[in-house]
Amino acid sequence: MAKLDHYRQLVQDLIKQYANLGSASPATEVERQILFDKEHDHYQLVNVGWQNERRVYGCVLHLDLKHDKVWIQHNTTDVEIAEELMAQGVPKEDIVIGFHSPYKRRLTEFAVA
Repeated sequence: MAKLDHYRQLVQDLIKQYANLGSASPATEVERQILFDKEHDHYQLVNVGWQNERRVYGCVLHLDLKHDKVWIQHNTTDVEIAEELMAQGVPKEDIVIGFHSPYKRRLTEFAVA
């Protein structure tokens, strides 16, 4: 349980860190929303708003905790989130690249499921 609590904190800190990156321009009314479902271990960073009369909505980062592993479900950042997790002490065996098919996951150095 201590490992899972540690992973929860790491994931939340990582998403908060990315939420604070960048700044909105005057022509932008885009809000970065942090969505934490701590009961079911779903964690997301989402952009919501308007930019130059155009609707902006999209998931930037989505991480889940499943079966004592960190699942990277979606990542539109320029950073390899798995590398960031490993730098914080999460072993490769506990990281699943969820946006890859199960077949492709077998070809990576990370967990399959």
